[in-house]
Amino acid sequence: MTEVLIDCGEALAQMRAKAPLVQNVTNYVAMNVMANVMLAIGASPAMVHAEEEAAEFAGFTQALTINIGTLSAPWVRAMKAAAAVAAARGTPWVLDPVAAGATGFRRETAAALVAERPTVIRGNASEILALSGAAAAGKGVDAADGVEAAEAGALALSRATGAVVAVTGRVDFVTDGTRSCRIANGHPLMPQVTALGCALTGVVGAFLVDQPAFEATVAALAFYGLAGEVAARGARGPGSFAVAFVDALAALTPAEVSAGAKVTWA
Repeated sequence: MTEVLIDCGEALAQMRAKAPLVQNVTNYVAMNVMANVMLAIGASPAMVHAEEEAAEFAGFTQALTINIGTLSAPWVRAMKAAAAVAAARGTPWVLDPVAAGATGFRRETAAALVAERPTVIRGNASEILALSGAAAAGKGVDAADGVEAAEAGALALSRATGAVVAVTGRVDFVTDGTRSCRIANGHPLMPQVTALGCALTGVVGAFLVDQPAFEATVAALAFYGLAGEVAARGARGPGSFAVAFVDALAALTPAEVSAGAKVTWA
């Protein structure tokens, strides 16, 4: 494999220069963590999920992310309405199909949101397998499948929907149905901190603003994983890592990201 010619640091610089407003319809567990992460990277998060205003807000936000972690009927209606507005306006939006195959309610909701043409679908291997129609072995919100097992499903899902599909795990896999990359940045402490995966969805959304979707997604994942590597150097466990991770997101420079990104063609 050869190195991919995507300047991840330049993508970070462009995102920070825009400080994009990103609407996040996310779950109760993730809201605070996600907002802090997005502020640290230089974006402007808005946690707007009420059915009465989600669609209106989607009319002027620069990006939208939707996470189906804690579902209820009013939230689903808000998600669908916001996604429809984003799709109609051409606003980039990211679907995080948390535990998509776990229940009928989640399968129906995920399918309805996929029909609204997300720019990016980001999930773990079990979630991407479930969306692609393949058998998955998810354990609640956790993946029980390896990233490699979902690569063919990710390709099929991308070709069927037109979305960039990102499968995140020990080594991430990103595809637009034609091009595919693997990103090897990250650290084992990252999955031990609640909502860091959910927060990554917001980071991807911020990078998408005025940048090509495939390249922006790859850059966001590399940057995020590199921050994990930096944070782990002085961490004593998951608690100190969580604090150090937010600091690393804020402190990493574009030059450091360009030099530290571990991205290859798949």
